[in-house]
Formats: sequence, structure tokens, C-alpha cells
Amino acid sequence: SPRIEYGPLDVTMEVVDDMPAAVDHIHMHGSGHTEAIITEDVATAEAFMRSVDSACVFHNASTRFSDGFRFGLGAEVGISTSRIHARGPVGVEGLLTTKWLLRGTGQFCAKDTGITYTHKKL
Repeated sequence: SPRIEYGPLDVTMEVVDDMPAAVDHIHMHGSGHTEAIITEDVATAEAFMRSVDSACVFHNASTRFSDGFRFGLGAEVGISTSRIHARGPVGVEGLLTTKWLLRGTGQFCAKDTGITYTHKKL
């Protein structure tokens, strides 16, 4: 099911007629969290990345890269698929949202084996 977050190395894949049909399917059934396209056609990938309304949109890379710690945000304390989530008095920063775009060449996550993070303490 496209609405399940998997722990094991499972994948949910939907085959559609073309890229616009894929975007329509994602907007109807997706989580708004992370979506990916696997294609050698760079123009199609760029159109997909511009069109999909999700927090993370990846081209030729594992969706397992979608992780606050990997993005340098520190420990992940929550996940939001909302567009605006601020409450109370709100400054400009509270009105901003982020869309993460990742362009890969087939990279995948291996449970951080051999990874050295370069996060800096602020």
C-alpha cells in the first residue's frame, strides 16, 4: 500500500502511463512526506520534482535518505506533512516551509554503515 511506512527493505511501486499521471496519483494517494522518481530522463525528473507537492522529492535516490538527522537538522523530534504548522505569535520564519530536493545516481542507505556525519554544533 502507498500509505504504509516500511521498516524492512520493502518497496511500494505504482506503474502509470506517464509522468503527469504519476503526479496526479501522488497528489491523490501520497503522504506529502517523501516521493521519488527513477528515470534517466533528466527533463522528466526535473518536471516531476517541480510538480510533486511533498516535503521531500528525490530523483534516482532512495527515499530512506529522508531523515532529519541526514539533513543536518539534529535528532528528529517530529514529522510534519503540513504546509504551515506554526501556532501563536508567528514571525517570518514561522511562515516558511521547506521542500528538500535530492538528485542522485542510484544511491541507497545502508543503515549509516561507514558514514561520518559532518554536522557542526551551533
